[in-house]
Amino acid sequence: MKMNDLKSMSVDELWNLHAMVSAALTQRIAAEKVSLEERLRTIGALEKPARERRPYPPVRPKYRNPKNPAQTWSGRGKLPRWLDPQLRAGRKLDDFLIDRPARKRRHKA
Repeated sequence: MKMNDLKSMSVDELWNLHAMVSAALTQRIAAEKVSLEERLRTIGALEKPARERRPYPPVRPKYRNPKNPAQTWSGRGKLPRWLDPQLRAGRKLDDFLIDRPARKRRHKA
């Protein structure tokens, strides 16, 4: 179709042409998408391998809330709610350490 043909068309004819072109593009884009997804599936790019998290050993608690001894913290991760206000009040983290018996060390022979 030449540019002169478009200039000679009425607004209604141009609008109908626009609708036909839009419909044709929508169909072709959908068909192309299905074709590309099928190609990706055949090469395995869409399948994500299931990765398991590495198992972490359990960690014993290092800190205990003196007001509620059931609340403990291992020292890993986010600060617990009971500890944050007490640290802001000026107490030290060492004030909340759980007393543990000293570990026995092996002496080298």
